[in-house]
Amino acid sequence: MALAQQGKKVLLIDADAQANLTMSLGYSRPDDLPDTLSTIMQDIIDDKPVDVSRSILHHDEGVDLLPSNIELSGLEVRLINAISRESVLKTCINEVKKKYDTVLVDCMPSLGMLTINALAAADSVVIPTQPHYLSAKGLELLLRSVSKVKRQINPHLRIDGILMTMVMPRTNISKEITATVKSAYGQRIKVFDTQIPHSIRAVEATAEGRSIFAYDKGGKVAAAYEQFGKEVTELGEKQRKQNRADRIR
Repeated sequence: MALAQQGKKVLLIDADAQANLTMSLGYSRPDDLPDTLSTIMQDIIDDKPVDVSRSILHHDEGVDLLPSNIELSGLEVRLINAISRESVLKTCINEVKKKYDTVLVDCMPSLGMLTINALAAADSVVIPTQPHYLSAKGLELLLRSVSKVKRQINPHLRIDGILMTMVMPRTNISKEITATVKSAYGQRIKVFDTQIPHSIRAVEATAEGRSIFAYDKGGKVAAAYEQFGKEVTELGEKQRKQNRADRIR
């Protein structure tokens, strides 16, 4: 939503069978949706004509959504035996990406075939993590997985940075784990300056099916996401300039 507020045309793709992104945008019964990401990916697997636009929902806050539902969990199994199984989502995105400035894929936390598809299709990755012991401990495993996809499938994949979320700045555990993450990874991976604070207002916004900007525009979480959107935009501009410089050389 922060990117949309900057005037960017944004497509959100829900690549998680739990459909949390879909539901948080107000589609409370995702299993009733006739066309979703799983519909499109199944058509690609079956080599049928693909019309991604029929599955895209236009949200009133200025973003488009390719929704998910429980059918995506069954697709995970079918992907295992599919031809070019790592690139099915990339084929889907290629059909529509020229219409958008930014395509964001929300992945499930486990590294299954759907997440591998997302990494194979992506230019870059933002890794959100909470300042909890187990979340921080899982970072190393995730980073290894991203590196493996980069080596074997998508050599252009890069990690834009690590985003600390659900932060309670006044607690010692938040301070300690944030410091640990910066110490362990900050030399080789950007840890975003912006931290997304913990707030009951964010939980309420999700339950209402609205973004934090629509629900609590003047609150601290909305301000943090707005700042994070600016960081991401600046990073993207810097990368585009670098790519142009590399081509000139």
